[in-house]
Amino acid sequence: MYHSFNLSCRSRQLACLALLSFSCLVQSQIERVEPPNWWVGFEQDTLQLLVKGKEIGTHVPFIKKEGIRLIRASKGDSPNYLFLDLVIARDAQAGTFDIEFKPKKGRAYSFSYELGQRRRKPQDFGGFDSSDAIYLITPDRFANGDPKNDVVKGMRETKVDRNEDYGRHGGDIKGIIDHLDYIGDMGFTAIWSCPLLTNDMPRSSYHGYAITDFYQVDPRFGTMEEYIELSNKAADMGIKLIMDQVANHCGSKHWWMEDLPFGDWLNFQEDYEQGLPLKTSNHKRTVNQDAYAADYDRALMSGGWFVSAMPDLNQRNPFMAKYIIQNSIWWIETLKLGGIRQDTYPYPDKNFMAQWAKDIMREYPNFNIVGEEWSDNPLLVGYWQDGAKNRDGYRSYLPTTMDFPIQTTFAAAFKESEKEWGKGLVKLYTALANDFHYANPSSIMLFGDNHDMDRIHTQMDEEVALTQMTMAFVLTAPRIPQVYYGTEILMQNSAKPGDHGLIRTDFPGGWTADTVNAFSGEGLTEDQKGMQDFMKKLLNFRKTSSAIHSGNTKHFAPYDGVYALFRYDADQIAMLILNKNSGPITLYLARFAEMDIAGKTFTNVVTGTSQTLGAVMQLNGKGATVLVHQKR
Repeated sequence: MYHSFNLSCRSRQLACLALLSFSCLVQSQIERVEPPNWWVGFEQDTLQLLVKGKEIGTHVPFIKKEGIRLIRASKGDSPNYLFLDLVIARDAQAGTFDIEFKPKKGRAYSFSYELGQRRRKPQDFGGFDSSDAIYLITPDRFANGDPKNDVVKGMRETKVDRNEDYGRHGGDIKGIIDHLDYIGDMGFTAIWSCPLLTNDMPRSSYHGYAITDFYQVDPRFGTMEEYIELSNKAADMGIKLIMDQVANHCGSKHWWMEDLPFGDWLNFQEDYEQGLPLKTSNHKRTVNQDAYAADYDRALMSGGWFVSAMPDLNQRNPFMAKYIIQNSIWWIETLKLGGIRQDTYPYPDKNFMAQWAKDIMREYPNFNIVGEEWSDNPLLVGYWQDGAKNRDGYRSYLPTTMDFPIQTTFAAAFKESEKEWGKGLVKLYTALANDFHYANPSSIMLFGDNHDMDRIHTQMDEEVALTQMTMAFVLTAPRIPQVYYGTEILMQNSAKPGDHGLIRTDFPGGWTADTVNAFSGEGLTEDQKGMQDFMKKLLNFRKTSSAIHSGNTKHFAPYDGVYALFRYDADQIAMLILNKNSGPITLYLARFAEMDIAGKTFTNVVTGTSQTLGAVMQLNGKGATVLVHQKR
């Protein structure tokens, strides 16, 4: 030992070269370890590591660390994978530890793995709820905060062209960070961004849903540090960050596609490996509930690929299942998330999805997850919400679903004639009446539009009054409201209905060359300014409204083209009036006597004017009126 401190200069050089050589050996042997790090102190005390490296499956792993036990090492069908099951003791200490690998020939080498200390208590991960208003952003189209990352050498899609609907435009995480003040000032309390993880696909990579690395931020969007910065700065402003995740599929250029761990890592994997035609989903989502559904249809629904460029993940493989669950928890912990939006919720194996949601909610009891079930049938949507009394006994553990049933009524409710029986506003009234079916209606997410459908202003034939009526309902109904970026300035895609590229239009002002700037208001039309102000007033009102957050709801059947909805509690009465009449109309208030509004002073949330209600109210034309009375 003594002589080791007296090495000659030459000896030290040789020692350094040997250490460098050994380090390179480890790096060449170990390509990936996922999750890349973990934490102590979870309810679930097991951790499964995916280790990827040349012939790693032939190695024998060892761990000698107090509080950490390696209980199982499982080989993949590919010799280049090893799955390590660890038990982390309750009293295990945070820090790094070595995982030693002993090959059949040659000396053993080790890989250093980090267990962190959790910086936030599990109950402090507060999820979004009905007190929030969510701003949905397609990041590539919102704002370009760092033009230097527009093109990243080595990635498959390197072109940026803002004139190409399906190309990359350059928006990024820095662009969202730079405009957090705008988002907060508008009155939003949560941000849902379309996926920001790596999509190294040859085309249309901008949307983010064909993920090619579940642990890496797409460098064209920014860095992990910037993603964390976004979360931290948003939290400082009282804005939650919701992550869009995809458990059903990955991108066809995902790193594991050239060397899959198991023969059943994907659904219909054999067809893919043999170059046979790919089986895509039949999209018959009712098979999840249908007692009469054929096994063939069930298998094709959940097993078929979403599209040919998105391989379908097999969650029935226990290693895949563990991988997805741990990935979700890793991102919650890394970003201190305020929620997850799970894409294409009914497509994966539904028993896996229940376990996925259960494991997350066990670790974070105050968290929230919303699942996408794109159906206008409330029976299907309600099936997925935790607490549903399903005849098949299925429990999803999913707190929140998306209200496509009400969303699909908006166009008819506001555009159809009120003169025909069963048409117009009564469709919206009836849709809300379906709340008796839901386990928790106020924990359902309602929206006028999103990134996958025509913008609401296009749906309303670009009639401002109808767009305002829609959004007034979204922001006052007993729901969690979600607003797609640009709705506040009447963005539309009327030139090409149904075109996803145009639906995801650039937000004006997000690029330095823009002549119109919606962030500052410069260049906006009077209608756009009016809509922006309308939304800002309503959003900031609901931000502090106890009646909107958690009050009771009562609505009155539409009559003479007018639909009234009340939200109320011990402190406040909020009254929404939706009027489809183009000209002046007298609204007789006796019909609302049970709400005890006569003689009480109400303030118009948008105009700020006040009036004491008597027997009648004059409505001056088509539009939405939101009034509030403060009881105490």
